[in-house]
Parts: sequence; C-alpha cells; structure tokens
Amino acid sequence: MPEYTLRCPTLETSPRIARDFVASVLRAQRLGALVDDATVCVSELVTNSCVHAKGTDAVLRLATGPAVVRVTVYDEDRTPPAPSEGYDAESGRGLWIVEALTEGRWGTEPGTRLGLTGEGGKGVWFELDAAATWKTRP
Repeated sequence: MPEYTLRCPTLETSPRIARDFVASVLRAQRLGALVDDATVCVSELVTNSCVHAKGTDAVLRLATGPAVVRVTVYDEDRTPPAPSEGYDAESGRGLWIVEALTEGRWGTEPGTRLGLTGEGGKGVWFELDAAATWKTRP
C-alpha cells in the first residue's frame, strides 16, 4: 500500500495545504472519486490539530490501497477528540461531518509517530472505501 507523508505546522494555511496534498495524491493514484470526501475530512482533522494541539506540529499520513484509503493525522496532544454535544455557527460540526462522510470509519490511536518529538500524543484517522473506485478504473 503506497504511503505519503506531509508535515503540517500550526499555521492557518496548513488545512488548505493538506487538502491540496491529499487531492493531488488521490488524483495521481486514479482515486479522484474520493477527493471531495477525503479533502473535507482531512481539513477537519488538520484544523482540529492546529486548534486543539496548541503549539505542536502535526504529521499527515496517507495510505492508498485497492480496498481502502486511510488518512491519519498525528500530533503531540494526548487528548482524544470527541464530537461536540452541540455546535455554534463557527465550530463544533467537524467530527460529525467526518462521521457521516466515512460512515463511521474513523477513530484514534495512541502514540506519536513520524518524527514528532513528544512522549505520547495521538493519531486521528479515517478510512474511505476505495474498492468501488478501483473496480471502475479502465
């Protein structure tokens, strides 16, 4: 399964850059049908990392295969994300959107990976079904 990695500093431009990165990889792998859902979900996860894992960079890992596309965003904050009970006009919907677009295929895993320096942290991941996309490829 090919894997791609992007380091995301805590900057307001990181979610956009992460979306562009994921879209480029998926299109290059001829998985363009997944771009819309994947870029919305990755934007939510990178934004959450930038907002809630204060002062730490994140690392995005994208793995593509014939059955599944998996994206994980690692940061050094140990606190697992949880969908908000409610939301306001500006925030609180992100994980609900990820839940809907991935049909519940998202979660967390412990530990920091891929060059982050903290002792702990977490990865927040989601998966999208790539099988239908691969079956329709010429």
